[in-house]
Amino acid sequence: MKIGVPKEIKTNENRIALVPAGAEALVVAGHEVLIQQGAGEGSGFLDEAYTNVGARIAPNAATVWRESEMIMKVKEPIRREWPRVREGQTIFTYFHFAADEKLTRAHIDSGAVCIAYETVELPNRELPLLIPMSEVAGRMAVQEGAKYLEKLYGGRGVLLGGVPGVPPAKVVILGGGIVGINAAKMAAGMGAKVTVLDLSLERLRYLSDVMPANVTLIYSNRHNILEQISTADLVVGAVLVTGAVAPRLVRREDLKTMQPGSVIVDVAIDQGGCVETIHATTHEKPTYVVDGVIHYGVANMPGGVPRTSTLALTNATFPYALKLANLGWKKACRESLSLRKGLNIINGQVVYPAVAEAFGLPLKSVDSYLT
Repeated sequence: MKIGVPKEIKTNENRIALVPAGAEALVVAGHEVLIQQGAGEGSGFLDEAYTNVGARIAPNAATVWRESEMIMKVKEPIRREWPRVREGQTIFTYFHFAADEKLTRAHIDSGAVCIAYETVELPNRELPLLIPMSEVAGRMAVQEGAKYLEKLYGGRGVLLGGVPGVPPAKVVILGGGIVGINAAKMAAGMGAKVTVLDLSLERLRYLSDVMPANVTLIYSNRHNILEQISTADLVVGAVLVTGAVAPRLVRREDLKTMQPGSVIVDVAIDQGGCVETIHATTHEKPTYVVDGVIHYGVANMPGGVPRTSTLALTNATFPYALKLANLGWKKACRESLSLRKGLNIINGQVVYPAVAEAFGLPLKSVDSYLT
């Protein structure tokens, strides 16, 4: 199979979907690997590292998209890439379709086979290709939140961990999943007073066993959310409904109850965000203010630490990519129930229920394509 890796062109996205070691393994397995010139530089992988293991360097993105049967990416194709997606081509990347109707319809029109990292699901319901980036984003949420609490950036001028004689900042985390637990670890480790809210009592019981004493665990409901955010210095949105739009837990009117100069970092922005007033921002211009509250909505947070993120992501994605290359998408998805869950759009038809529901689109059975 011909596998292409174009350079990511989303603003300040420096990750790459395939490291040289992965390219080498694909070449050894008999596949042809085409890397766009300079695609790995942002993560510290030069073109020579790819040519040394048998990959071919393409001069531009058009060549990669035109010649490749399967495209591996990190982020969803953006508008100027849509015309390059073609019928029958397999695209393996993060899509987050349920948060973007135009993106969804563009890929329906393309006739491509779209396999989303974020909906590949193990039998135990873990999301193996979302976990590594959720780990990075959860840790970065606190790192970035701590920075924007500084007065220089318009924040309250509060040090997250405080000092002897001065209390620490209060960090409220909405959701106790992978993002939430990593955010809680970072915030607690920095000495903050941390509160995690979650709907699952089972999850709260687990967190009570692994979290340090400066983390308080509270059942998530409207009353408790309002009570906690009103005294928060930093709020981290860490909610996830697999493949679907995130629920709106913080409303516009709730901001008036929050402290001026407090910070919201909504990691759920890829799925539309769990804060009503959030919209996607970039690493170049990451924040804006609504009702005195700083909003951080960078949709590709892990792109800010591309070396770490690329290595973490490709450790997880490569086994699935190799399976797709070796067997083709149909046979690979027949043999792997987890990979089958990643199928979102096939030949112009939506096959993932949450995406169809998000936009009122017809849903076709994924099994009808695999028999």
